[in-house]
Order: sequence, then C-alpha cells, then structure tokens
Amino acid sequence: MADTMHLVSFHPPHVQLKSQILKLTPFFNAVVVYFAFVHNPKGELWTTVLKCLPIVMLMLYVVAKGFALTTAYRYSQRILLGLICSCIGDALLNINLFLHGMGAFAIGHIWYISAFGWKPLKLPVGVALYICLVVVISVVLNRLDAVLAIGVPLYAALLTTTCWRALACALHDSSCLNTLCAAGAVLFLLSDLVIGITMFFVTVPFSRLIIMSTYYTAQFAIAFSTAKDLPEFRKLAESGKPSHKGQGGVKTIKD
Repeated sequence: MADTMHLVSFHPPHVQLKSQILKLTPFFNAVVVYFAFVHNPKGELWTTVLKCLPIVMLMLYVVAKGFALTTAYRYSQRILLGLICSCIGDALLNINLFLHGMGAFAIGHIWYISAFGWKPLKLPVGVALYICLVVVISVVLNRLDAVLAIGVPLYAALLTTTCWRALACALHDSSCLNTLCAAGAVLFLLSDLVIGITMFFVTVPFSRLIIMSTYYTAQFAIAFSTAKDLPEFRKLAESGKPSHKGQGGVKTIKD
C-alpha cells in the first residue's frame, strides 16, 4: 500500500490534535447511533452491525489518517490488527458466542501489547497490576466452569499486560497521545471488569451503558494514539526530546 503523503505541519500541537479528532467524526456518529437504537440486543444482525460499526470507523481512521506497510507505521499496523480482532470479538459476543469472542479479543490484546512494546519495562507497574489480577482471579475462579477456568485467567492476563504496557509508555513519554492511550487501556480493563462482575456476581445498574461507553472510549483512545506515526507528530516528539550534549560536548541534564 502506498504511503499517504503528508507535509510536515508547523501548527501548534493542539491544532494538529483537533484536526485529527475531526477525522473521527464518523466514529462519534456511529456511537450515537448505537446508543440511540440498540437498547436490548438479542443477537439480531442489525444490532451486531451497529455494535461493530464504531470499531469499523476507528479502523478506517487508522488507515485514512496516514498509513503504509512500512516500519514507520508499524505501530498503526498492529493497532489496526488489534481493532480487527476486537470487531470480530464484538460480533461473536453479540450472538452469544462468549468463548469465541473472548478468544478474538485475546488475540487483539496480543497485537496491542506488540504495538506498545516492552521498553521501558517499568516492572513495578506490572507487578502491582498482576497482584491485583491474582486477587481478582482467586475470588472468581470457583464460579467458573472447566473451560472458563482456563480461558478467563488467560484473557485477564493479556488484558492486564495491555494495561501495563500502555502505562509504561505513558510514564516514559507523557505525551498527550501516550497518556490518552494509557487512559484507554485502563478503561478497557474497567469495562471488562464490569462484564465479569455482572456475569459472575451481581448485576451492575446500567451495566450495558457503563460497559459499552467505557469500551468505545478505550478503543477510541488506543486508535487515536496511532496519530503519533504521522510525520508531523514524529517531528514534534523529536523536537521535544532533551538534548544530552551541551557546548563542547559536555553532557547536560534537562528535567
């Protein structure tokens, strides 16, 4: 696929972000349509289509904003694959194929983790999250059947890892896009936590509204972070890096 051409912009960061948000208008419209028309989905084709539509709009954004099958767009490529898997998972969950849907989302999280990478490690963040995971799984494990007793912990571990790696990226580079992406990963975790509470413990009031609103916001934040692959955002990131050499080659530290 040919690279979409971009001229390096010298507009302020907030202007560039605003221009990208405007490209997400179809996503926002699709979310409004979903909440306006889907109230009690029972696996109908039309509710499945409307549920998947916002994610399809995010997939289109990732491509339309600027995309190529080159190393410069590797982050966008992997996020796109994660969104595709999520869309498949949405469709499967809507027709009550829970295990298959969970499997599709698990593959999606593998792509997200691959996009976020492993450097810097930020091990204490991961340890803290995994401790919380072990506590939650120990509480819910006796409520799961034989298959779910394997599938749920594996999926939860991948979801927790997604959150860890997104937070690690934001802690290393607290740019607007990285911070938004980390917030999205946390919202993804919250959305699935509410699903778990509703399925295995008690029904949470307005659970569908909470689950879907946090889920769509999470996917929006993750997809929007692919804007950092664009030349203008890469230039901003490079210009914002501190210099490690002063005059005469003397190293300096800038906080």
